[in-house]
Amino acid sequence: RLHTQNDGEILLDYSKNRINDEVWDLLLALAKVRRVDAARDAMFSGQHINITENRAVLHTALRNRGTDPVLVDDKDVMPDVRAELTHMKEFTNKVISGVWRGCTGKQITDVVNIGIGGSDLGPLMVTEALKPYGKGLHSHFVSNIDGTHLAEVLKKVNYETTLFIVASKTFTTQETITNATSAKSWLL
Repeated sequence: RLHTQNDGEILLDYSKNRINDEVWDLLLALAKVRRVDAARDAMFSGQHINITENRAVLHTALRNRGTDPVLVDDKDVMPDVRAELTHMKEFTNKVISGVWRGCTGKQITDVVNIGIGGSDLGPLMVTEALKPYGKGLHSHFVSNIDGTHLAEVLKKVNYETTLFIVASKTFTTQETITNATSAKSWLL
């Protein structure tokens, strides 16, 4: 009976699932038939696997801590990715330390993330997971196009001490544009 599988640094605990050797073998066979390994390799090699937008997916580059290049259209994107990660860290440190301030010079106390899908769920998950290590900033997330969602968040924040982050891959998502426009109107 299969309870755990240890593969290098990954430990999979199946003890609370209905997975046995037969199911595991069937899953591996299905992955082989569906060519999951080829799809994985295409993703990591920078091929245009996002067929909707005809572009590469780059979340793997954001997590690449090694020195291997990530090529997209024969260009290594890692120098740009590393520069952006450095910029994000510097900006974050300025906000947390109070160097970067709100529109009237007051220290930021609240951060409102406006996004949908991965631009909402990813930041929300990380924020929840790291909440015990918070530095005094209050995080709020707005993803619903229903105006009530944003209105409820705006009741809790002060425009002088709030940083808005509009998160979007394409900046064409109607929910995100609508919420960002409404937040901008509230600020002005």
